[in-house]
Amino acid sequence: MYNRLSWDDICLIHAIRSTETLSGAARALGVSHPTIYRKLNFIEDKLGAVFFQRSRTGYTPTAAAIEICDLFDKLRHEVDITERQITGQDFRPFGSVRLTTTDSLLFGWLSPVLASFGKKYPDIDLSVVVSNDFLNLTRREADLAIRPSSTSPNSMSVKKVGVIKQAVYASQDKVSPNLGDVDLSRLAWIGPDDSIHYPTLQNWMRINGYDQLCRYRSNSVLDMFWATKWGVGVSVLPC
Repeated sequence: MYNRLSWDDICLIHAIRSTETLSGAARALGVSHPTIYRKLNFIEDKLGAVFFQRSRTGYTPTAAAIEICDLFDKLRHEVDITERQITGQDFRPFGSVRLTTTDSLLFGWLSPVLASFGKKYPDIDLSVVVSNDFLNLTRREADLAIRPSSTSPNSMSVKKVGVIKQAVYASQDKVSPNLGDVDLSRLAWIGPDDSIHYPTLQNWMRINGYDQLCRYRSNSVLDMFWATKWGVGVSVLPC
């Protein structure tokens, strides 16, 4: 049996994953529902692999299907580059990029950088996901993550771009100008909620006993900043 994967096979698997249904894939590829059903079964039989888990709610891709779809994206990108070179178009980066970052990095530093990026690369459509959760890059929940972390996941290609210094902050009307003279154990604190991934600050506050003094918690560093500014309490914030 000729059991190699063809480009048509790859496109079919990608269409099913993108639409999550056979009917949606059929519309995307311009063929009938029975044709998609028959071809998917044929591909799985010839390769001896299961690409989708069938259920009443749709077709859920397996790890094999995700790998095939990643291959589709790479091949499509290479084809686009080749087409642009053949037709003599200017070779500039293009396409779409899904970026995830935290609220504090976005509003405190990254927004002007992204504005400059958009002017320099007008052919790239940028989608920004603001979240303190670690989105799964291997599952293509995002293409790129810019976030504070003291560890480097082995499954990702990581580059350090800087160091974030932090300090204890309070609103000016709550404490003296020299915060170093204040007994921090006598003040109300603002801290990270347990739902936020902030182990460095959480451990520091617990070790120093400030965790027990928290009167306000949030899963947003940006919200902690505003709460501090309006005098809710003191907090550790990025400088």
